[in-house]
Amino acid sequence: MTARRAPEARDSGLDLIKWMAMLTMLLDHLRYLWPDADWLFVVGRAAFPLFCLGIAANVARTRPGDLFNDGNLRYLGWMMAFSVLSELPYRLLSPLSDNLNVMPTLLLGLLGAWAVHHRDRASLLLAMVTLLITLVLHSRLMYGAVGVVLPAALLVAIDRACRWWLLPATLAVLANSGNRWLLDSGLTLETLAIFITAFATPLGGLWLLRQRIRLHIWPVRRWGYFFYPAHLALIQVIRMVL
Repeated sequence: MTARRAPEARDSGLDLIKWMAMLTMLLDHLRYLWPDADWLFVVGRAAFPLFCLGIAANVARTRPGDLFNDGNLRYLGWMMAFSVLSELPYRLLSPLSDNLNVMPTLLLGLLGAWAVHHRDRASLLLAMVTLLITLVLHSRLMYGAVGVVLPAALLVAIDRACRWWLLPATLAVLANSGNRWLLDSGLTLETLAIFITAFATPLGGLWLLRQRIRLHIWPVRRWGYFFYPAHLALIQVIRMVL
């Protein structure tokens, strides 16, 4: 989920990452229609790190020290709006879930990434507020506090040596390790595949950002915000019909 940019500033690698994030998320949520397709859950573990990487890459492209510019305020407004709008379709699809939808985690992750990127007094205050909200909502946040930190870790890794990539890769595994089903399952081939997917996704995404992709990738603009609640609602409708 990202803010709109001018056409001349498009990054094909970043747009490809956004498409991969949406596709893997969609495949993951198709389990609501085919519960026995366990492999979809494995593929779906790539979605959250890819969305976090999209956030980190967009933050990295902004000028440090200019936190409250119009673009950032619009970005924040869209994220806040869809954190609220996505809760109803998510709740209808997962009425027994103890978590909020994933958007609040991504929203707090954006605030954390801004704090790391800008490094001024306003950012310090933002980091404290983000930390406080994260601690209060930790048990309700999808992927928990570790998930909130992941965009900032990816931001740190984007322009650094490859050894720094291990930080977000490890955090992606830890974010998934809090899943109750995984904890109850123990170490199996399936859980091993899940952790490998979570670990490999930030590494592959960071590598992809450094490549010069000459193919034209259809840009993911503001309509991308609607994809999350819309596809949840559509899956719920299909499930009711079936």
